[in-house]
Amino acid sequence: MSSIGIIGFGRFGELTTRYLSTDFKVVVSTRSNKNREILACGARPVSFENACEQPILILCMPISTMQETLRQVAPLLREGALVIDVCSVKVYPVQWMKELLPEPVSILPTHPMFGPDSAADSLKEQKIVLCPERIDDNQYKKIKNWLKQKDLVVIETTAKEHDEKIAVSLSLTHFIGRSLSAFGAQDLDIDTEGYKRLMHILGVVNHDTWQLFKDMHTYNPYAKQKRNAFMKAMANIDERLIK
Repeated sequence: MSSIGIIGFGRFGELTTRYLSTDFKVVVSTRSNKNREILACGARPVSFENACEQPILILCMPISTMQETLRQVAPLLREGALVIDVCSVKVYPVQWMKELLPEPVSILPTHPMFGPDSAADSLKEQKIVLCPERIDDNQYKKIKNWLKQKDLVVIETTAKEHDEKIAVSLSLTHFIGRSLSAFGAQDLDIDTEGYKRLMHILGVVNHDTWQLFKDMHTYNPYAKQKRNAFMKAMANIDERLIK
């Protein structure tokens, strides 16, 4: 049975640990005292150094802390290790992993398109994006096959294409949801199906942290462009109404 190390045990780190520990030996390193929760997921709490010594290491932390973490991880990795990230943006993580991790270390940038709420009970038909960069074909195929066995929908693409599309499907969606929240939108007894859909967007983003929201805009090179285009379109429609 392969051994997997995980750095970080936030909401997504906990979800990852719970699903992986059914098939693998999993050890987790986190700065907070969550030994009881880690054990409850079927994993074992360990030191940062111990987690980094595993054949596979998964980084589950905000992208804003990733560069510094990679610098700490790099000298502790075994030769031939595989490092996987789960950030919601990909261009910068790919660049950083290539620059900061030793050449004998393999890297697999990923973006699980689900979270603790949507995948609380099952991974069936949830999507995960893979951006194969520096990884052995056989190892990559094994990982992809395992994901498919879990009924995940695997999408293979480049980091650039991922970030261009996610700037709309995720970053812009969360921007709209946060704007609805700031506006004060709430459930109404006199509503429409369209309004209910807007409230669904608001509900989704309210479960995520401000740090996650800020990071998906700050570290996606296409997010600002899409956000500005959307606000310009809104302003143009508003002008048409008052003419």
